[in-house]
Amino acid sequence: MPLARARVRDHLSAWGQASGQGALDDTVLLVSELATNAILHGPVTERDFEVAVTVLADGACFIEVSDGGPSVPEPRGAGGLEDENGRGLRLLDALAEAWGVWRRGSEGKTVWALVRG
Repeated sequence: MPLARARVRDHLSAWGQASGQGALDDTVLLVSELATNAILHGPVTERDFEVAVTVLADGACFIEVSDGGPSVPEPRGAGGLEDENGRGLRLLDALAEAWGVWRRGSEGKTVWALVRG
């Protein structure tokens, strides 16, 4: 995930988003979480995933992470403070204004999120 995080941070910075302002930090965190989920829960034979981030006119970021996995993510019950699994969707709930899943037919799914600064 370091590469996905770095590329998103670099692109958003180039588009005028500054760390600590706007949606940059939350967007980078959510891209990392969603990309990790795509690798962990996508098809075992292919660890490929796609990331798209669009900066909207008001500075909000629209995130899309796509993979070939057929399963739709579902939030888990609350874990303990030290639990390192199952936090990605809770972070989406906390940081994104809205999020959801689009099925891509037999080609998997896209998890999307709208993040405002």
